[in-house]
Amino acid sequence: MAELFLYLWIAGIGLIIGSFLNVLIYRIPRHIGFGMSRSFCPSCKEKISFYDNIPLLSYLILGGKCRHCRAKISFRYPLVEFLNGLGYLLFFWHFGPAINFVVYSVLTSILIAIFFIDIEFQIIPDMLTISGMALGLIASLLPGGTGIISASIGLAAGGGALYLMALLGDWLFKKESMGGGDIKMSAMLGAFLGWQKIIFIFFASAAIGLLISLIVMLFSRRVRSTRVIPFGPFLAIAAIIAIIYGDTFIDLYLRHFFRL
Repeated sequence: MAELFLYLWIAGIGLIIGSFLNVLIYRIPRHIGFGMSRSFCPSCKEKISFYDNIPLLSYLILGGKCRHCRAKISFRYPLVEFLNGLGYLLFFWHFGPAINFVVYSVLTSILIAIFFIDIEFQIIPDMLTISGMALGLIASLLPGGTGIISASIGLAAGGGALYLMALLGDWLFKKESMGGGDIKMSAMLGAFLGWQKIIFIFFASAAIGLLISLIVMLFSRRVRSTRVIPFGPFLAIAAIIAIIYGDTFIDLYLRHFFRL
């Protein structure tokens, strides 16, 4: 019973932070301050009461519509809350009550915000990536962390690898192929996860991006015409895989190629 209560508590924290992520996702790209101001309906601008701002439940009770103007509430809101709560539960189940659980939960929340901002606006805000780099370096110093040397190399390798990839893409396509936000995001991931996992993320994100891009271009005329597909979401997906399975893939690679 105590264990169930603990998991419910972890899920609740994840949902609440997920609700705050929705504020960041909406306000950061629109340059709206988020401080202590209350949430409001994007359609009618009415302030949202606390009982209409309960993660997941309020969306279900209101039928996905604003209480005041009855405008539809984007499904993104409960989806972000659900994904963040699920991520916290997954990491708690995988790592237990350890420092890594906290560190990777923080990183996941940052990645979720980046994922949805990049999809909608094709930008990755410096507010998230640069602060994330600092948090990653600080986390590397904690017990069980990657260590400041690995984190620093990861930061440099992550940013450097994507910078070189961007230069190559610019040369091949004769236009900007990758934004600075992707480069900073990769550096942030290197700071959090270390240089070995950033190498895995680099190849995994490219493979995931190629597969998903082909599928999206097959079904979306708009994407086929613009050929604009943000890379940040692919980095985010690869990073989550690296958090859970990165050590396993790295160990298999070393054993296969170096016969350890």
